[in-house]
Amino acid sequence: MTATPERLARLIAALDPEESGDISEPIRDAVRAVPRHLFIPPVGLVVEEGEPYLIDRDADPGTWWDTVYSRSIIVTQLDDGATGLRALRGDSTSSASAPSTVADLLNHLQPEPGHRVLDVGTGTGWTAALLSHLVGDQGEVTSIEVDPAVAEQAAKNLTSAGVLARLVVGDGALGCTGGEPYDRVHVTCGVRTIPYAWVEQTRPGGVIVLPWHPGYGTSHALRLVVQEGGTAVGRVAGYAGYMMMRSQRPRPGQDPPPEQERRHYRTALDPRALDQLSAGADLAIAALTGLLSHTTEGADEDGPYVRTWVHDPDDARSWAVATWRPGSVDHGVQQVGDRPVWDEVLQAYTQWVRWGQPHWRRYGITIAPSSQSIWLDTPERVLNST
Repeated sequence: MTATPERLARLIAALDPEESGDISEPIRDAVRAVPRHLFIPPVGLVVEEGEPYLIDRDADPGTWWDTVYSRSIIVTQLDDGATGLRALRGDSTSSASAPSTVADLLNHLQPEPGHRVLDVGTGTGWTAALLSHLVGDQGEVTSIEVDPAVAEQAAKNLTSAGVLARLVVGDGALGCTGGEPYDRVHVTCGVRTIPYAWVEQTRPGGVIVLPWHPGYGTSHALRLVVQEGGTAVGRVAGYAGYMMMRSQRPRPGQDPPPEQERRHYRTALDPRALDQLSAGADLAIAALTGLLSHTTEGADEDGPYVRTWVHDPDDARSWAVATWRPGSVDHGVQQVGDRPVWDEVLQAYTQWVRWGQPHWRRYGITIAPSSQSIWLDTPERVLNST
């Protein structure tokens, strides 16, 4: 089949139900009805395994069309617009998200005809267009974007597709007044702390779906239902890796401390088990420690490695790094600062094992006016509250 919306709908239909659930027919119909190519720039950057590469509609139309109607993420902005895509290097700050992830979040959202929807993070505008198709002529989609240049291009894309949506330039963390109460809130950027404004602006019984990055390990799709009384409660629903909301990006670290301040030792526990191998362990560590992590892979004079970095979000000089290498029976750890972050990670991992290694599906979260609580199995079993 040629590169068409129909092919994309079929790719989405073939997703693994264990991870994403069965994508509903209305969402697949929306993918067929809203051509993705109208929302992709002539030049885009594809960042997958290996080296990033450009797709150029004029220079190589075949590759451009095939990539647009595939599951690929297509980066449309680097470094908040300070770096051109042709540089191939920089932080990705806006993109056309993976269609499979977009469909998965919409599946959890369950927008219906007539709904009023707040779309946080317009990006290219494709998701706003899909939402507009799903809620129909009697519904209303308000989409808010923090970057004026991104918002301007999205408006052009939506006009070319014949889509009417209310577009606003502003900070999505504040929600958007004038269209509330919303039946649904759909978020397209990663958040660690969930803004209470989204709960305030959603009617009781309304649904909020977002990419939640608790800080440690991977990101998750989170589905919340707003309750009478001003709280929202929900469970982890799957995986959803998105760029972080600009106001919640990690702060730059400080210069590394001198060697004499570093504590070196070995650990028998594979550090990948704490960051890559179990999302259930990740969530336990995030809840019990509040630490942040990221993973890097590469090779040096000693061969390939995977490094797990852990740090205190409030003290950039308290951090640790554990290095895994193929064939090693133990692994090197460096730890720095007043807070023993690696020790806390190991203790939290041990607690997760004592609990019986609960799966990520057993975790949930409650959002109240002044707190955000992570829980296991039931809202009464709170693991942490911030």
